[in-house]
Amino acid sequence: MSAKDCSHHKKGRGKLFRKIIAGTLIFLLVVLITILIIWAILRPNKPRFILQDTTVYGFNATVPNFLTSSFQVTVSSRNPNDRIGIYYDRLDMYATYKNQQITPRTAIPPTYQGHKEVNVWSPFINGNMVPISPDFSADLGSEQAAGSVFLTINLDGRVRWKVGAFVSGTYHIYVRCPAYITFGSKSNGVIVGNNAVKLQFVTRCSVSV
Repeated sequence: MSAKDCSHHKKGRGKLFRKIIAGTLIFLLVVLITILIIWAILRPNKPRFILQDTTVYGFNATVPNFLTSSFQVTVSSRNPNDRIGIYYDRLDMYATYKNQQITPRTAIPPTYQGHKEVNVWSPFINGNMVPISPDFSADLGSEQAAGSVFLTINLDGRVRWKVGAFVSGTYHIYVRCPAYITFGSKSNGVIVGNNAVKLQFVTRCSVSV
C-alpha cells in the first residue's frame, strides 16, 4: 500500500468516527429535549403533607436552659400527580421552638410514593436535656405553665421525581407543620397509655421543594 493510499484510509476512518460522534450527540440532544418537553407538560406538583396528631409522652421545661421532651408524631404525605412518582431518598423529622431545634433528628426510612398515593409515618422524636437559649427557656417555661406551647414539626430531606423510566436529579424538600401543644386543664387531648396525651390536629403543612 502506497503512502497516498494509507493517508486516504486514515482520513476515511477519521470521517466515520466524526459521524458516529455527531450522531451520538444528536441522539442524546433529542432525548434530552424530549424529556424536557414531557417534564414541562406534566409540571410536577409538590407532595402535600398533613400533621395528623401528636402524642406527648413527656415535656419538661422546668430546668433552666434545658428541655426534655418526647413525642410520637403522625404525618401523612399525598402525591397529587397523575403520572409522576416521588422517591423519598432521605427524610428527617425534628421539632423546633421559635426556630431553635429542640429535638435530635429522627430518620424516616426511604420510600417510593406512586401516583396519587398516600404515605403515613408515625416516628418518635425525643430530646433529653437539650440546651436552649436563656431567653427561649424563660418563654418556654412560662408558656408551659400557662397551659400551651406553640411548636413546629419539621421534615427535611431529599426527593427525586420519576416520570416513566426517567428519574430526575435530587431536590431538597423542607416541610413545616404547626403544632399547638396544650397541657393540664387547657389540654384538649385524650389520655393514652401511661400519662401520655394524644392531640388531634389534621393541620396542613407548608412544603418547599
